[in-house]
Amino acid sequence: MPLSPTSLADLVAAFGAALHRAGLPIGPDRAERFARAITVLDPRTVEELHRCARTTLVSDPAHFEILDAVFDAIFRGYSDVAEFRGDLNAQGAVSTTRSTPSIAASGGEKPDKSDKVHDIPVGTPGSAAERLAARDFATLTEDELARLAELMRGLRFATPPRRSRRFRPAADGRLVDLRAALRRARRTGGEPLRLPRRTRREKPRRLVVLCDISGSMEPYARAMIQLLYCAAGASRAEVFTFATRLTRLTRALARRTRPAVALRRAGQAAPDWASGTRIGAALKRFNDDHGRRGLARGAVVLIVSDGWETGDPAQVGAEMARLRRLAHRIVWVNPRTQSPRYQPLVGGMAAAWPHCDAVVSGHSLTAVAPLLDALTGGTPTHAAHQRVRRRPPGR
Repeated sequence: MPLSPTSLADLVAAFGAALHRAGLPIGPDRAERFARAITVLDPRTVEELHRCARTTLVSDPAHFEILDAVFDAIFRGYSDVAEFRGDLNAQGAVSTTRSTPSIAASGGEKPDKSDKVHDIPVGTPGSAAERLAARDFATLTEDELARLAELMRGLRFATPPRRSRRFRPAADGRLVDLRAALRRARRTGGEPLRLPRRTRREKPRRLVVLCDISGSMEPYARAMIQLLYCAAGASRAEVFTFATRLTRLTRALARRTRPAVALRRAGQAAPDWASGTRIGAALKRFNDDHGRRGLARGAVVLIVSDGWETGDPAQVGAEMARLRRLAHRIVWVNPRTQSPRYQPLVGGMAAAWPHCDAVVSGHSLTAVAPLLDALTGGTPTHAAHQRVRRRPPGR
């Protein structure tokens, strides 16, 4: 059933205002084109509406990321597409007659959700959002974890840069660009009057995540997978889960949908969810099948586990040593380290500890900041990691 003129005007005005606050140059002309496209095409699903928005509201591909983030926050964050089957006027679909609170880091708007409205006034001291973000992931219900998705979208996973094999022009480059010099010499009678220079391009290092989904880590694994799914920059990560076996979830998490659907898809792809733990065997499988073939070479490896090992801890140490020789940096997330009295006495954690560049707790959303800093090469968390490591050349 098509939108009424009043609801269509409210929808376009609210969406356009959110995009404008997010930094896109959205004017009345583009908003009018968006409204005309909705009227003509009559989109029946959120994906069709998304294509209308991309076609009419953005002319620069560099702005797609901002538009997608605001669109996801408004139209995908709180409505079940499968349930409403694309009917924008159905109960529980996006509300267009009520002003909505701001979203962290993007300045967009978020909609109401049927009979359950969870306002998260980000940035207000003592707000419900801050209290929820400070809660331990193990104490959150599924509904509370879903409410954290908006805050997680405001975070960004970044890794240190590395030099690529491609080059770019640079006035202060150390290498002479011979091809460019010959092209320019054709304009000056074959005499190269100026030697253009070039330097290697830089690109972010690959992020590889190994997440423990055993029984003791199940609530933290759900939160971490949702964080990887929502946070900016994490979509390029290679994600593996392990308990009694190693499972690659990169493709399962590639399709953009609601976080709850992504978690359900991850649970279906990993048959050993909430089972026992064999860290050493999982690390060996990763090193044999993926790590030494290049996936971990020069990468930042993030391991999420409490270190409880049912196998031989010596295998954990041996495989961590192998991984250490391949990876640029290893960050271990252990929720148990939130206690100031914690000591790495458990067999698996004790064996892995010397090979980690940083160990952080990551037990709540507020505790994620040290994790993000550790990924970029910040100061190691524990004094045991303060020693200087001698890295082989080219690492």
